[in-house]
Amino acid sequence: MKISHLFSSPGEWVRGDGPHHQIVISSRVRLARNLRNHAFPGWAKKAERLQILEQIKPRVEELTEMQDAFSEYLQDLTALDKQVLVERHLISREQAAKGVGSAVVMNRKQTLSIMINEEDHLRMQALRAGLQLKNVFKMIDKVDSALEQKLDYAFHRKLGYLTACPTNVGTGMRASAMLHLPALVLSEQINQVIQAVNKVGLAVRGLYGEGTEAMGNLFQVSNQTTLGEKEDEIIARLNQVIEKIIEHEQNARQLLLQKKLSTLLDQIGRGYGVLSHAYSMTSKEALNLLSFIKLGIDLGFFPEEKRMAIDELFMETQPAHLQKSSQQKLAADERDSLRAEIIREKLKSFPKPDIVKPSGNGHNKPKNDE
Repeated sequence: MKISHLFSSPGEWVRGDGPHHQIVISSRVRLARNLRNHAFPGWAKKAERLQILEQIKPRVEELTEMQDAFSEYLQDLTALDKQVLVERHLISREQAAKGVGSAVVMNRKQTLSIMINEEDHLRMQALRAGLQLKNVFKMIDKVDSALEQKLDYAFHRKLGYLTACPTNVGTGMRASAMLHLPALVLSEQINQVIQAVNKVGLAVRGLYGEGTEAMGNLFQVSNQTTLGEKEDEIIARLNQVIEKIIEHEQNARQLLLQKKLSTLLDQIGRGYGVLSHAYSMTSKEALNLLSFIKLGIDLGFFPEEKRMAIDELFMETQPAHLQKSSQQKLAADERDSLRAEIIREKLKSFPKPDIVKPSGNGHNKPKNDE
């Protein structure tokens, strides 16, 4: 499969139809693995990295799940192609910086992605829409088991799987969910939630992981411990915490509807107004405003059938996606103009926010903003 075919579809996980999809955008499980008796990628010389690559890549391509997969050496991808893959969460920012000696293989649905010679020899991830951590773990565990029969993994009887970063030693697993939490942000409860999550040994990060900003009210919640805990225990604990966060976000939404309706309507109305009429829009501003349109759909202020259009805009308006769709190099101000144009065009079919109809979660909204 060619990369052009990959980019023609937004990917299954973007469609937003999984369990708890109004709050949980996606679930992801990533495994780190290395080959026995070989230096980790950061220490391996070029010849050894190439040797490892040619040992692993054919085995990955043979997987049942990788029939008609996209498979490419990193040096054969343009910087723009790599950045599009980062924006789709299919490769890491670290992998995008790689060249000779690294590769990526992913399935057509973009739910399974395997990076070769990133920080570890293998970084395998499964990605699905909504809260599906258990299903996602089953997907990636099946792939891992198949590869382990063909590759000699670096494994220690007491420590578990050996990894380049000590924090990954043990299961080598990072499980995470991307959450949309606009009500917790609006009601200024988000910091309390983050602190509570940190106290139970989980991490909260921004849109593209560690060291990135939580734009569009999107937050990644993931496990930090990989040593001394079984995979199913980590998944169960993370799932439990995420369900609690979902409950807090739902309560915050109801509180806004009942006690701060004017504030809520103002944010949704401003988002709709600016997005519908702006002629220049930065990526950060677009994500933040689209977040409130998405919230408006969740609460029944906009028709449910408009959800897909907004979910796609979250991806289509990212910098690399804009450049890819325009097929030319764009300066920052040109990207901002094109972004605004794409959003305006898509919102032409949107009705104004309807504050009379019942909300999407079954609660009646007041007919005015008293």
